[in-house]
Amino acid sequence: MTINLMRFLLLFIAFSLNPTFLKAKDFPQKPINLVVPFAPGGGTDSIARDLAKNLTEQLGQAVIVDNRAGGGGAIGAQMVAKAEPDGYTLLFVTSTFITHAATENTLSYDVIKDFTPIAMIGRGPLMVVANSELGLKSIQDLVKYTKTNPNGVNFCSAGQGSINHLAGELFKQKTNLEMTHVPYKGSGPATLDLLAGRVQVFFATMPTMLQYVKSNKVTLLAMTSDKRSSLFPLVPTVSESGVPGFNITTWWGVVAPAKLPPEILKKLNQEIRIASTKEPLKTRLVSEGATPFQTEPDEMQVILEKELKMWRDLVNTANIKVN
Repeated sequence: MTINLMRFLLLFIAFSLNPTFLKAKDFPQKPINLVVPFAPGGGTDSIARDLAKNLTEQLGQAVIVDNRAGGGGAIGAQMVAKAEPDGYTLLFVTSTFITHAATENTLSYDVIKDFTPIAMIGRGPLMVVANSELGLKSIQDLVKYTKTNPNGVNFCSAGQGSINHLAGELFKQKTNLEMTHVPYKGSGPATLDLLAGRVQVFFATMPTMLQYVKSNKVTLLAMTSDKRSSLFPLVPTVSESGVPGFNITTWWGVVAPAKLPPEILKKLNQEIRIASTKEPLKTRLVSEGATPFQTEPDEMQVILEKELKMWRDLVNTANIKVN
């Protein structure tokens, strides 16, 4: 045996015995826990379950959805932040993962430092909807109505620090309107009060509000993205409606605890991207107004950092206080 061949064999054995190599090569060897930081049954939970179903089929190991609702998503996020970075505990995240961090100063975790971004699977606009009894038809109508009722217009949200909350605050800032934020413990109770007329406006996610728009139980005024939705091509964006620069979207993705081994990160990114192109997830995203949106881990990292800065700037300039 030559010296060079012996060196090669020794290096190969050393590399093969490396725990990270073994984990990546054989991953996964047991079920994966996909933590969803919201209650079962909602739009986000449904998307996560479709993703888990596809990943289970692809990986040959069960991907189990674990609902850990509470604290605006903080309970589930804290659990994952403290988990082993071995790829077996993942967190299903939405834009509220970032907006909550922008408004809450007492979180026990750092959304940038304590997590490894893996992949995004889709993003979509919010819907600006109003209680149908108000008779509003457009953003211009909402602006006029609010100016003539300075103390009587409330907008609801799924909770303080949610994407619904900050979208409403951004709208207030850009229009100089006085509107009162009414937070709820989830989109469900917020929607019920909107339908009952106890609140007037909701910057709602499409999975939450789509059925009520289609059944004409609420009035759709505009979409919050920079382009019109393919589901509602005749409905203008907020920017088109006289509020230039208003461009807000929500998104869905997956993160892991910090220091996830690069090989496992690469594999999970590839598998999640493939899963997002398969049924039933593909159709669910499109039918709920989302656009498939795939990222590499470093691209997702840049998006998270950019959005965190944007929302923190809003919180500071608008002097938003979260109790």
